[in-house]
Amino acid sequence: MNTQMKSTRRRFFKTMGAGATGLAFGTAAFTATSCVSTVGKKEKGVADNDKQILFIGDEIALADTQYGKVKGYVLRGINYFLGIPYGADTSGANRFMPPQKPKPWNDIFPAVWWGNSAPQIMEKRYANAYSSFADHWNYDDVSEDCLRLNVFTPAINDGKKRPVLVWFHGGGFTNGNGIEQDGYNGENFSRKGDVVFVSVNHRLGPMGFTNLATARGEKYAASGNVGMLDLVAALEWVRDNITNFGGDPGNVTIMGQSGGGAKVCITTSMPSAKGLYHKAVVLSGATTRTGEKEYAEKLGDYILKEAGLKAKDIAKLQEMPWMDYYLLANKAAAKLAAEMGPTSGIMRRGFNPCVDGVYIPGDPYYPVATPVAEGVPMMICSTMNEMAPSRTMPELENITFDKVKENLKSRAGFGPGLGEKAGEVVDAYAKAFPDKKPVEIWSIISGNRQGVVDLADAKSKQAPPVFVAWFCWQPPLFDNRMRAFHCSDICHWFYNTDLMLTHTGGGARPRNLSEKMSGALLQFMKTGNPDNGGLPTWARYTSEKGEVMVLDDISELKYDPDREARRSLPS
Repeated sequence: MNTQMKSTRRRFFKTMGAGATGLAFGTAAFTATSCVSTVGKKEKGVADNDKQILFIGDEIALADTQYGKVKGYVLRGINYFLGIPYGADTSGANRFMPPQKPKPWNDIFPAVWWGNSAPQIMEKRYANAYSSFADHWNYDDVSEDCLRLNVFTPAINDGKKRPVLVWFHGGGFTNGNGIEQDGYNGENFSRKGDVVFVSVNHRLGPMGFTNLATARGEKYAASGNVGMLDLVAALEWVRDNITNFGGDPGNVTIMGQSGGGAKVCITTSMPSAKGLYHKAVVLSGATTRTGEKEYAEKLGDYILKEAGLKAKDIAKLQEMPWMDYYLLANKAAAKLAAEMGPTSGIMRRGFNPCVDGVYIPGDPYYPVATPVAEGVPMMICSTMNEMAPSRTMPELENITFDKVKENLKSRAGFGPGLGEKAGEVVDAYAKAFPDKKPVEIWSIISGNRQGVVDLADAKSKQAPPVFVAWFCWQPPLFDNRMRAFHCSDICHWFYNTDLMLTHTGGGARPRNLSEKMSGALLQFMKTGNPDNGGLPTWARYTSEKGEVMVLDDISELKYDPDREARRSLPS
């Protein structure tokens, strides 16, 4: 098996051409700047659409960090700095250890290409052609030297302090990277809001969440949560360096989707992260609990047993090639899962962060909100469908309610099945949404609305406001069978609907909604309240009324429209 993934679609000129979306948004004339520069100044007699748009050179996009200078490039007026190290290589003796500071460099670091993805299984990543098309995945090399981040900023060294958004990628705690989807690109959002956009790579899977604390005590006390400590290290880098990139370290918003949304929830419970961010946004990853300490420690023991090692020999695990260790750890996890049998909690299986009493003192929002999150406003969103069962199986458009009930007994989206309650739940949702077909009811039930409400209920007991959204916009793709699926809202928040075409189809319709959603996000970053960003009046969430902004071609505030249906769900 190859340990590295060859470059695929993410070629340099694809990156250069990605900003057709920027031009589509009427931003043809830019001044490309690194400091205060005349680079890109319109030449006499040259039409805007014929100007040079890419600039790179000795004095262009040159910035300082505490570890050394970095050089990026300017594209359509936005400074790109890619693959900046915020931590040292995590291989060898650094494996299972908290992130270490990168070694300073004397030469100028070429921040012109994405950093390595964290170790993960890349074989057959593109095996499903339709999934590869729809999410347009972007991957390059994989290695343990993966503690890298990307910065998109309108200008540097101009004395401004811009709001900063730090993006935690999805993929659970096992897959993904900071530019996995085209919709993660920060150029358009940075330009529109005059903000700084940062995306982060960090350790995943067995490299980030192998708990060896019981085996060797204090030395490996952090081992089960080093993937989360990487994110804290990235936020420390932002605190210490983002001023040099035109950002305000006193106004940082953390945001993530799916697994990235769960990372946001967990980060807000970590004492070491307190004060490094000021607002939080959770998309389709609402999480009140995290992994169990006992399970994580038992998995660590199983790994040692699988390797045939004693506790004193843990260093041998650090000497193994990462793929060998990764496969061994996954084999141990499979044996433990088989021994434990079915579970009702997806956070209890495999490699995830866990409550350790120190770095993660307790479950973030169960039974109550972590006091560490006091003072942090939050936005929470999920998509209406999350799962789109009929996207590539048109025959499911004619599925019956009886068959839906049967399917939901064993599996409901990302969670366990509903068992014998499936029939009652389907009937309740069909009553709440009488205009929806059986396949749509199936997907709505499989969504994450209950998780959103659980998180919002817990967080809203604290003083800062919570704002809840439900993304219901459906793209006209696959004969209208994609529906409001998992990930489809990301590009709307980041003003990238003409870039993430495989999620939207492009054009004015998704762009109009994106204009309002990105405006609301920018307003939230600046003030802690998304109101007055372009959407209708957005009231803060209360458990009594269940205020939720329904996002669609015509968005409107509603009051817990699925409350009665959710009451039928198993507790």
